[in-house]
Amino acid sequence: MNRELYRREYDQYRRVVERRLHALARARASGDVDEACRYVLTGGGKRIRAIITILSCQAAGGSARAALDAGSAIEIMHNFTLVHDDIMDNAPSRRGRPSVHVRWDVNNALLAGDVLLGLAYRALLRTKTRSLGRIVELFTRGLLDVCQGQSLDLEYERRTDVTVEDYFRMIEKKTGRLLSTAAEIGAVIGGGTPRTVAALSSYGRYVGRAFQLEDDLLDATGSEAELGKAVGGDILERKKTYLLLETLRRARGRERAFLRTLLVKEGPRARKGRRSPAEKRLIGRVRALYDRHGVLDDTRRLIQENTDRAVAALATLRASRASALLRSLAEELIGRSS
Repeated sequence: MNRELYRREYDQYRRVVERRLHALARARASGDVDEACRYVLTGGGKRIRAIITILSCQAAGGSARAALDAGSAIEIMHNFTLVHDDIMDNAPSRRGRPSVHVRWDVNNALLAGDVLLGLAYRALLRTKTRSLGRIVELFTRGLLDVCQGQSLDLEYERRTDVTVEDYFRMIEKKTGRLLSTAAEIGAVIGGGTPRTVAALSSYGRYVGRAFQLEDDLLDATGSEAELGKAVGGDILERKKTYLLLETLRRARGRERAFLRTLLVKEGPRARKGRRSPAEKRLIGRVRALYDRHGVLDDTRRLIQENTDRAVAALATLRASRASALLRSLAEELIGRSS
């Protein structure tokens, strides 16, 4: 599918999801917490998880309408995790706007996240399917795994013995699980065979791995204008990304000693919209080491490999417009700027 056609069709799906999310946001009463929920649900975004749910349902033989509520639920759950992640990361902005805890305060942000999770389950339970119990189980498992992945991410900030293998186990839960859950739930709603459900779940898992690697790469090499947030946050927050861990594994001498100082988080740090000169120098120095040791190119290779695996998982499906869109979606994530 050519890029122009893909983007036009993707935008059509995104607009459908946006309308449903806006309707859910309007249904909330007045008050700071409800206003914060509306702020989150109307804040835009690619809506990748919702669209994967819908396309997976269609690829398995179902309709877009049948999966819209479940896709919206997964998108809301994703936004719940972002609200809480921003608090934990002390991130001042999200998608070019103040984070919820900055726009209101931490207490309201925590409650807004809780309400969003409740709204996610409400939307999910509106799904008309004979497999409702199964999709609720998959959704709950996905939620628990995402939270465990975030917990591992925080734990790794305090540890100095984290390995590249540990990193991949963490992103399998933090990022990959929600995308594989989206694809799996969509396939179940669509009445897919066990083989189809497994194929789409694998697709989501590999897309998730590629997506997180790309996210880590963008944080090191992107720009604030493209990302809608300050870059280099992973370095300043001592995140154990693939880039840092693999560069550390390859480095020797003074370079290795310097990188090891980045393995220990120094405590809470006020995250400013603009980086200080000292922070910019640190980010630049670390990025230069990533580049010098070939890790930036190696990360791009891994992104391509996982994208190829995601596309290969679709090969067992019957050819359809939905499976073609899923393939294009995976390929479009490579080289994205935000």
